[in-house]
Amino acid sequence: MRLLYIVPKIKKPGGVARVLAIKANYFVEYFGYEVHILSQNEETGSPFYTFNTEIVFHNIILKGNIFKFFNSFQKQINQKVSEIKPDVILIADNGLKAFIVPFVTKTKVPIVFECHGSKFIEEKDLKRGLTSQSIRRIKYQFKDFSARKFTKIVALSEESLKEWNVENGVVISNPSWIESNRVSNLQHKKVIAIGRNSFEKGLDRLLLIWKEIIQKHPDWVLDIYTDGIDALKKEAIQLNIESGINYMPFVENIEEGYCRASVFAMTSRTEGFPMVLLEAMALGLPCVAYDCPIGPGSIITNAKNGFLIPDDNIEKYVEKLSFLIENEEVRLKFGEEAKQTSENYALDKIMEQWRFFLDTLVAN
Repeated sequence: MRLLYIVPKIKKPGGVARVLAIKANYFVEYFGYEVHILSQNEETGSPFYTFNTEIVFHNIILKGNIFKFFNSFQKQINQKVSEIKPDVILIADNGLKAFIVPFVTKTKVPIVFECHGSKFIEEKDLKRGLTSQSIRRIKYQFKDFSARKFTKIVALSEESLKEWNVENGVVISNPSWIESNRVSNLQHKKVIAIGRNSFEKGLDRLLLIWKEIIQKHPDWVLDIYTDGIDALKKEAIQLNIESGINYMPFVENIEEGYCRASVFAMTSRTEGFPMVLLEAMALGLPCVAYDCPIGPGSIITNAKNGFLIPDDNIEKYVEKLSFLIENEEVRLKFGEEAKQTSENYALDKIMEQWRFFLDTLVAN
C-alpha cells in the first residue's frame, strides 16, 4: 500500500511530528507500506525525529497573498498526487487550508483527515468583538461542512469525534511509543512540562501557577522543554520568577527527563490526544492538566492517575499540584495507575487498528 501524508511541517519537534514518525516507521518496517510525506516550506534541514530511510519526503513552496497561496497549494498538491499515485491520502494539518483538500484534489482515492487537535483550536487570544465572533463562527461552520467531504475522519478520542458530529468518523488513539520498563522513582523534587511556547500550549499559564508553587515549595524545580526559551524567560522575569525553573530545548530522547521528575504538568488551552501525557504515564509519572478541549480528559482519570483541573482555575491547579508535591504515597499510587493507563495504548495494538482501517478503506 502506498500512503501520502500531507502535513504543514515535519522537520520541527512536536507531538504531530513525533507520532507521524512512529506510525510511518511502523508502516514501513512491519507492514511493508510505501510512505510519502509532503510538507510545506521546508526546503532545508533534516527531520528532528528519526524516520526510516525508505520514507520519501516531498516539499512544496507556498507564499504570496491569500489567493496566490491557495492557488499554489491546489496546483502543487495535485502535481504531487499525480506523481506519487497514493492508495490513500492522509491529512495531518489543523490549519484551514487542510479543509479545502477534498474540494481541490483531483483524485478518486480516499482522503482521510487525521484530527490532531480540537476543532476550536486558536493560535492566539481571541478578540471579543462582534466581527471577530462572526469570523470564528464562519470558520467553524466551514470546518463542519468540509469535514463531511473527507472519505473518513480519524479522531483520537470519542470526545474529539463528538466535536465534529459526523457520520464518517472513527476513533484511533495515538500510540504510546515508550516500551521501556523504566519508571521514575518519584523521589525527585522536580516537575516537568513539555510544549511549544505557543498560545494553545499555555506555558504562560504554567508560569502563573509556578509562581505560587515556589512560594510554598521553594526546594522544588520546574523543568520546561520548549522551543521558545528566551521569550518564556522574559515572561518569568516579568512575573518576578528568577529561579526555580530550568529551560531546556526539545530533545528526541526525552525518557531521561521524565525519569528525573516526579510530576508532569500540562496547562494547554486546547489539545488533541497529547503524546506527552502518554509518554509521562509510560514512565510512571502522575499528571496534572487543565481539562481543556479535548484530550487530557480522555487520558487522565481524575484522582486516580492524576488530576484534571477545571480549565483556567489557577487556584485549584496550585492546590492539586501542591498536594502531589506534599504526598509521596499518593504520587506513587497515581504513578502506578499512570503506567497501567499507558499500556492501553500499546504501539502494536494501535497500529493493528490502523492496518485494519486502511485495508478496509482501500477494499471499499
